[in-house]
Amino acid sequence: MPISIFGFQALWSPYYLAVLVLITILYFMLTIKWKDKFKDSEPLKTKEAILFVSGMVLLYIIKGSPTDLLGHIIFSMHMVQMAFLLLLVPPLLIMGVPSWIWRKFINLPIVKPLFHFFTKPMLALILFGLVFSFYHIPLVFDFVKTSTSLHAVVNGILFISAIFYWWPVVNNLEGSYKFHGLKKLGYLFGLSVLMTPACALIIFSSSPFYATYSDAEAWLQAMALCVPTGTLSQLNLSGPELFTNMSTVEDQRTGGIVMKVLQELVFTVFLWLVFYEWLRNENDNADEITAKSIQDRKKMAYHRHNA
Repeated sequence: MPISIFGFQALWSPYYLAVLVLITILYFMLTIKWKDKFKDSEPLKTKEAILFVSGMVLLYIIKGSPTDLLGHIIFSMHMVQMAFLLLLVPPLLIMGVPSWIWRKFINLPIVKPLFHFFTKPMLALILFGLVFSFYHIPLVFDFVKTSTSLHAVVNGILFISAIFYWWPVVNNLEGSYKFHGLKKLGYLFGLSVLMTPACALIIFSSSPFYATYSDAEAWLQAMALCVPTGTLSQLNLSGPELFTNMSTVEDQRTGGIVMKVLQELVFTVFLWLVFYEWLRNENDNADEITAKSIQDRKKMAYHRHNA
């Protein structure tokens, strides 16, 4: 059955799109037109603009396009959403927002103590891993997925905890702690380890975990989060099996595998970037040593000639 039966609003989330467009406009107004009104502001870099816009586009694709609707219909698509929402969007937005804006935001009296506390690397790592695993406990997951307000709050907490986790890895704010070299590798590997048990339980389970993807009544309650009530009441739906050839267990296992594979792919990209950064720094250091050695030899030759 085609998902077009749910209507334009459920498929494309126009209000959500309008909010993201408004945020993007405010971003460019703040970083270009209103920049001179702020002390210590700096010109917007092309790289920052590209990263921010990429993050906003990806955020709409996974939470506003038909992908979001599919994430409520089948579990495997939900895990695709989680992977991109928590592992790719946060670093894009952190790197896309100029450092001077981050500095002003973090230095707000209410924000500063909380931000410095929750971005402590070990706390951020453990907190993110625990929040992700706790959310995917079947009892918690089903309860959250059937409440619009609770679903929004929990997704907000997940996203903020992901921001805290990624901050020590990708932030460029002067004076803020940032991992380098092997420490960054260990930090990324740590999350991979923490997320493995939750993914493994989902992958190797022989029975459905989540009522919101296996029980028709619970599934319809969850669908009400993204489909207007009037539209949903007019449709004669019995469950997600109308939209996929996979059984509930197959869909669940696929979701666990997809999450783990996408997680490893994202981490592989960042690990490659860490290695590239380390290699570039080594080359720069070698060039500096060579230049200093040449300069020292010239000085020695000069002194010998004058002697």
